[in-house]
Amino acid sequence: MTQNSSLSYRDAGVDIDAGDALVDRIKPLAKKTLRDGVLGGIGGFGALFEVPKRYKEPVLVSGTDGVGTKLKLAFQLNRHDTVGQDLVAMSVNDILVQGAESLFFLDYFACGKLHVDTAASVVGGIARGCELAGCALIGGETAEMPGMYPDGEYDLAGFAVGVVEKSRIIDGSTIQPGDVVLGLASSGAHSNGYSLVRKIIERANPDMNAPFDGERTLSDVVMAPTRIYVKPVLKLMEKLPVKGMAHITGGGLLENVPRVLPDNTVAVLQKSAWPRPKLFDWMQAEGNVAENEMHRVFNCGIGMVVVVAAEHADAALAELKAAGEQVYRIGEIRARSGDEAQTRVE
Repeated sequence: MTQNSSLSYRDAGVDIDAGDALVDRIKPLAKKTLRDGVLGGIGGFGALFEVPKRYKEPVLVSGTDGVGTKLKLAFQLNRHDTVGQDLVAMSVNDILVQGAESLFFLDYFACGKLHVDTAASVVGGIARGCELAGCALIGGETAEMPGMYPDGEYDLAGFAVGVVEKSRIIDGSTIQPGDVVLGLASSGAHSNGYSLVRKIIERANPDMNAPFDGERTLSDVVMAPTRIYVKPVLKLMEKLPVKGMAHITGGGLLENVPRVLPDNTVAVLQKSAWPRPKLFDWMQAEGNVAENEMHRVFNCGIGMVVVVAAEHADAALAELKAAGEQVYRIGEIRARSGDEAQTRVE
């Protein structure tokens, strides 16, 4: 190419045609997530959504997150179909803890070179996550930025907006000693602690495709998508009062549960109250990870914590089980003594 030859955007590394092809692949996926309130489909400069009229004093709740270094494993294993659900889950589960119904979701996909099949696989996972959460995939951004990312790699961010009736916002303020702590099972490590997960895998150097957990391989287990708790928990809240919830993400059980507790209370959790998935035992052994560190980094099998009054505990357990959740009575709320840690795992 001579100094004066004509340059195109493609010469600079951006393929507009590939971007158009991806949009064509995304549209039917997004269409499957449509719900009441969506006023326009993908393709506009902005996405329009009308707050459902059944809300008298609607309060919008928003959340944003990514997938973290779990993406590194997705690149190494060439598995891109589940990280999209991870992306949705991290935001919709977060806004759920305040009692919010998820309304819509937007994604941001950035890469150095756009590979349409890979991107479509990722967005397919995002659409599945939105269906599980009952929210609309209403828009997003695909950014092809040559030189910013190695070929074959990408980054993800997501943004969820939900709504809750002002009088039904859940903030944990009514939690008191004697309340019961319920734990909803996780589907694995979800999307947290993966810098440590990858370090342990690097040290152990296992066969990622050998049977590990029943019929699943270690690849299957570490890439299992984050469980989305939205529909079962919303159904629970329609029938019973929920005092507080915590989404167990980065910081594990020890640092997430205190975020919803009044200062004068402590959550005492019994480790024997729920089965710890094999993945966490394997990681602890292979990485020689201290028990306290396990509970400070990983969910250890509990992805969502729900606090209810003792008189509602049995009914709440039954309701969540009927909705398809594995749920356990994992502890109780006690009065706090001095400046003791607000969550203990015994």
